Amino acid sequence: MKILVDADACPRSVLQICRSVGQKYAIPVWTVASFNHHITSDHHVVVGNDSQEVDIKVINLTKGGDVVVTQDWGLAAMVLSRGARCLTPTGREYRPDRIDFLLEEREVKAKIRRTGGRTRGPKKRTGADDKRFEACLLRIIADTVNNT
Repeated sequence: MKILVDADACPRSVLQICRSVGQKYAIPVWTVASFNHHITSDHHVVVGNDSQEVDIKVINLTKGGDVVVTQDWGLAAMVLSRGARCLTPTGREYRPDRIDFLLEEREVKAKIRRTGGRTRGPKKRTGADDKRFEACLLRIIADTVNNT
């Protein structure tokens, strides 16, 4: 098991939680980001700045039983298909039974934006998001350990 973080747009507090949980449970934490980002990590992979390069690298590094942190619904769908668990930086776990709905919602919102409409962006990050993220990450790790 490893924790993989799509680190291009990941809040620093989430990266710190991943590092501390990884150290506590002896789980390696891998971060993947474009060369435009300066991230401190034991296992940091730098990719180019082209569209989707980070996602492709995360997918290629993901194995069954891993935990992936991303806010990208498309990437979440791909890693779920590899048998990994996946959660958002706000502490919501992506589930295989809901991912199709999320992808449809993403497409509808993209269509609205392409025609000049506006959609809401993410809410402002709070301390509650960090607590929810850590609780979700710990629950996923416990589930994985108990099921092996």
